[in-house]
Amino acid sequence: MFFHDKGLQYRAKPDRPDPLFAAKLQEVLGGQWGEMTVAIGYLFQGWNCRAPGKYRDMLMDIGTEELAHVEMLATMIARLLEGAPINMRDAAVAEHPALAAVMGGMNPQHAIVSGLGATPTNSVGVPWNAGYVGASGNLLADFRYNVTAESQGRLQVCRLYNMTDDNGVRDMLSFMIARDTMHQNQWLAAIEELEADGLEETPVPSSFPQELERSENAYQFWNCSAGTESREGRWAKGEAPDGKGTFEYVAEPRPLADAPTPPPADPRLYGTGGE
Repeated sequence: MFFHDKGLQYRAKPDRPDPLFAAKLQEVLGGQWGEMTVAIGYLFQGWNCRAPGKYRDMLMDIGTEELAHVEMLATMIARLLEGAPINMRDAAVAEHPALAAVMGGMNPQHAIVSGLGATPTNSVGVPWNAGYVGASGNLLADFRYNVTAESQGRLQVCRLYNMTDDNGVRDMLSFMIARDTMHQNQWLAAIEELEADGLEETPVPSSFPQELERSENAYQFWNCSAGTESREGRWAKGEAPDGKGTFEYVAEPRPLADAPTPPPADPRLYGTGGE
C-alpha cells in the first residue's frame, strides 16, 4: 500500500522559466541513471527480497523516497516550462523569446505531447526503459549495481548544477546531490553489513561451489592489449579480495582451444555455403 503526501520532499521552484533546461533535466528523470530507474529498481529489489527484514525495509524506504524525487523533478520541469509557447508560428518568434528557445533546442514533445509537462523520457526524448532496472534477487549484486546507479546519478546532477545559474533550480539540485551522497554511502554500508551477516560474499554468487569452476583460470589477469602497464595494478599481484586465491599476471595469453569449424549451412535457410 502506498500513500501520497501532497507536500514535496523538497522545494522545486525555479526563479524563471527555462524550457531548454527543462529538456536537460529530463535526463535525471527518465534517463538510464535517472530517478525513475532507481525508484523502480529499489522497489523491485525490495519486493523480491528474501533476506532479513532490515534489508527489505531499507529497500522500501529508499525506493519510496526516490518516487518523491521523480515528483520533484516532474514539478520542476513543469514550472520551467511555464510560459513556454504552444503555437510554434515563425511570426511569433520575435515577440516571444521562449519561442525562439523552442526553435533553438527545447524538447518539442514538451509542447506537442505533454502540454508543457514532464515526460517519462531522457533528455533527447528516448522513452524510459525497464531494462535499466537491476533486480537480480542477489542483494550483493544489486547493492553493487546501486552504488553505480547513485554514482552516475550524482555525477549527472552535478553536471546539471553547473549548466544553470537559476538559484531555485540549484537549490533543488543541491538537495538531490546531498541525498545521492547519502545513498552512495548507504549502499556501501549495506554491502559491508550483508557480508558481515554472512549472507553473501565475493564472488557473487558465493553459494556456487568453486570446485566446479576451472580454478586454474580463476585468478589470472590476461594482458589482452598492447603494453604491460596493467601489470602494475593491484589486480595483477597479491592475494585476491575474496581471500581464496592469488592474482597471476599472464603477459602473453594464448587461446585455450582450436579455431572453430562451422558446419555447412542448412540449405533450407539459403545461407552462404549451403548446397
